[in-house]
Amino acid sequence: MTTAPGPMRARDLLAALAVVVLWGVNFVAMKWGLRSFTPFQLGALRYLCAALPLVLLVQAPRLHWRWVLLFGAFQGVGQFGFLFVALQMGMTAALASVLLQTQVFFTALFGFGVLHERPGRPLVLGLALAGVGLLCFAMNHLQPGAATAGTTLAGLLLTLCAAASWAASNIVSRLAQQASPGYNPLSFVIWSSLVPVLPFILLSLWFDPDAGRWIDPAAWAAVPLVAWLSLAYLGWAATVLGYGMWTSLLKRYPANRVAPFSLGVPLVGMAAGLWVLDEVVTAWQWAGVACVVLALVCVVLGPRFGMK
Repeated sequence: MTTAPGPMRARDLLAALAVVVLWGVNFVAMKWGLRSFTPFQLGALRYLCAALPLVLLVQAPRLHWRWVLLFGAFQGVGQFGFLFVALQMGMTAALASVLLQTQVFFTALFGFGVLHERPGRPLVLGLALAGVGLLCFAMNHLQPGAATAGTTLAGLLLTLCAAASWAASNIVSRLAQQASPGYNPLSFVIWSSLVPVLPFILLSLWFDPDAGRWIDPAAWAAVPLVAWLSLAYLGWAATVLGYGMWTSLLKRYPANRVAPFSLGVPLVGMAAGLWVLDEVVTAWQWAGVACVVLALVCVVLGPRFGMK
């Protein structure tokens, strides 16, 4: 499909804004889900919801299965395994929504090492600003007596591991595109959603104290409605609907017109965490947020203003 040269239609503008809200509120849904499920249980059920029943309706992607397996491993088990554990161990939804966007910079580093992509000036400047931001987040934990506002150093490091795993899945997507140009990305995501289910169940059986829940109908019946709604939101709204609309926009408009909307995701995530969950952000964390968001602005909007 060719991209549209004219202004974005009102319907598509609303779709882009809807994706920003869906992905921003996503972090609050994770927190609610983790009140009733362990990280590994939530991971398995999230991807089961994302895959079913769509794998029965959508044709398998036309590319080698190793790309489906690698993408599912990095984007599913890696990204959300680390993220869910981080949110449980000590990371707020508000800050997770910002820190996860460092995947942009991990992708650049991996792209340089694997794909030999040379970073431009906006990306180099963005990497420097993101580094300063991460130092601010670290100072929040290293400074004696500093308030942590519900976060831990382990939660910070695990969230960065989640961002790195997301970046690795981006590299897998690019390699898959090189190997099989023109594959259906939505079909790719749906079928790769099957991959993390079994690993998450095995991790749950190995690590979770209540691993017997998997074969206990009474335990599932006791799960509150808000947990099931959070699960449905994560699997269907944030994953299938959100990614489907985003992919549709990228097919109709140039990437440099769609990508700037992603800057709204951490802003919505911050607002949702602060207002819905009553989370608190310290001065050091606000400084880190400002640096990371400024870094993203530099990377996304810098080329539009002549920076190369």
